[in-house]
Amino acid sequence: MTTSTGTASALTDAHAIPVRPRPRPFGLVRHSLQLAKRSLLKTLRTPEQLLDVTLQPVLFVVIFVYLLGGAIAGSTHDYLQFLLPAIMVQTVMFASTVTGTNLNTDIEKGVFDRFRSLPIARSAPLIGSVLGDLIRFVVAILVLLAFGYAIGFRIGTDPLQLLAAALVTMTFGFCLSWVSVLIGMVVRSPGAVQGLGFLVMFPLTFGTNMMVPTDTLPGWLQAWVTINPATHAMEAARALMLGDTPAGAPVLKTLAWSLAILVVFAPLAVRAYRRRT
Repeated sequence: MTTSTGTASALTDAHAIPVRPRPRPFGLVRHSLQLAKRSLLKTLRTPEQLLDVTLQPVLFVVIFVYLLGGAIAGSTHDYLQFLLPAIMVQTVMFASTVTGTNLNTDIEKGVFDRFRSLPIARSAPLIGSVLGDLIRFVVAILVLLAFGYAIGFRIGTDPLQLLAAALVTMTFGFCLSWVSVLIGMVVRSPGAVQGLGFLVMFPLTFGTNMMVPTDTLPGWLQAWVTINPATHAMEAARALMLGDTPAGAPVLKTLAWSLAILVVFAPLAVRAYRRRT
């Protein structure tokens, strides 16, 4: 009797349908934030990764203000007021190119193969890496503002509008980083990712009114500057930090461009990531 009962129980267990754990709500969000924490800790433990976002904006300000300020604006102080908000946007844009390079490096080292063995959402490592790199934007903006204030830059509005300028800039940089992610998923080597990323960013950053007003440029260049999304981001930062022009239109244009870039490039980057991993 005992034997037959044990046999029946064994057969029942053998043919039992495996019970899968119930998926928890907001799993992708939780996993992405956890992996973003990993990326943040990785950056904090290797602070030399922040050299580009700490030294580069300072060098750009020194070179442009003290070499070109007197010739373009007649005063280095006036030119600093005009230039620094645009340099803030440029610095965040350049910082976004590192995201694709880091992801490409991790894939080459097999880090993402380990993530695939974990019970997490497939896209969580990708999203977490992008979110973790936001610390680079924060560091870049803080260093630039601190150095700018040390050499004479002053906001013409208030701290809340300064914070709004930083948030709009970071939003634009975050959405633009998905372009870098797509490049990192398509290109094979980290060096090629970095080279191609800068090749894309240079026309976007320097094809603007960053250094001179738009009306001083030739007509064909004005046409590109007018439609360049980086121009709207720089104008939004200037309006929020200096208060000399209305901020509503450039801020809305920047957010609209940011949303468009995110909607187009984020799905393409995730698709390329899934194909590669």
